[in-house]
Amino acid sequence: MGLRLPILLLLLCCVSGLPFYNGFYYSNRPNGRNLGNGYSEGIFNGVKLVVETPEETLFSHRGANVTLPCRYHYEPALASPRPVRIKWWKLSENGVPEQDVLVAIGLRQRTFGDYRGRVHLRQDRVREVSLEIRDLRLEDYGRYRCEVIDGLEDESGLVELELRGVVFPYQHPQGRYKFNFHEAQQACEEQDAVVASFEQLFRAWEEGLDWCNAGWLQDASVQYPITQARHPCGGPGLAPGVRSYGPRHHRLHRYDVFCFAVALRGQVYYLEHPEKLTLTEAREACREDGAQIAKVGQLFAAWKFRGLDRCDAGWLADGSARYPVAHPRSNCGTLEPGVRSFGFPDPHSRKYGVYCYRLR
Repeated sequence: MGLRLPILLLLLCCVSGLPFYNGFYYSNRPNGRNLGNGYSEGIFNGVKLVVETPEETLFSHRGANVTLPCRYHYEPALASPRPVRIKWWKLSENGVPEQDVLVAIGLRQRTFGDYRGRVHLRQDRVREVSLEIRDLRLEDYGRYRCEVIDGLEDESGLVELELRGVVFPYQHPQGRYKFNFHEAQQACEEQDAVVASFEQLFRAWEEGLDWCNAGWLQDASVQYPITQARHPCGGPGLAPGVRSYGPRHHRLHRYDVFCFAVALRGQVYYLEHPEKLTLTEAREACREDGAQIAKVGQLFAAWKFRGLDRCDAGWLADGSARYPVAHPRSNCGTLEPGVRSFGFPDPHSRKYGVYCYRLR
């Protein structure tokens, strides 16, 4: 009997597709059937292990707490509880590697990486193994898998988390098509945003985003959204949609970028000041008001989610001058809501006010 366990472990190590991790054997692919509607099942000894997760995408916002639901049960029901192991991980997407989030056996839990101190397993009800994430971050959105391991059998379900946000096109201060992919990532981060995914750009197109300049997306493809077919945006013969140039070289090719900014935790406001300001004076004026000069992503988020509406152009942190219009009217740009831009003016000119950002 003493030799059986080492021999069994040795045989398991040789089984293809059954990696040894953290003292547990895991399979990253469900063994049973995916039944749709958030259900999947595995069958062992005539008993089905069924994992339930929501089919619909969950939406939340930065700084919030969110629970990713996951429950499991057996069919037929078991008379007594069985010990199980739980694993949550974030799936690989757009070149970002898979990330371990949490593993648990009974009341013992272990968390990983940037999730340490922010996640725990909710077990409020029998066979509930939901994951609670606190203080959501911009990089937390994506697809998460909840895996339940019963002995050598495992079953899992998928939960998709999306942050409420706004997609906006962004150009280099020197003009059109100046970013390679890595520079595009940095540019979005500097504006309190991330490079948008295709799904986010597609949703923005459905909401009316129309932009004729091609931009990088999170998967390193280059695309642009068109709601009104026209020259020179692919020509009037093509149907409206998200046009694609396909994947491009990360370093050699240069385009604009589509950024994604999420709902704000603070407040963006136009600073009432007796005079127009240079860019340097604008930065200082915000500091004197207990704030900082706003970033482009923050202005777009304030326009989208707070209804910020102001017909006065103001400096932003990147040296551009813009203003948000939630309620279009005469003498305030076009008759469409949006964030208007004056580009990147001479930083020494005194033609603009300033938009500031203050944490609440």
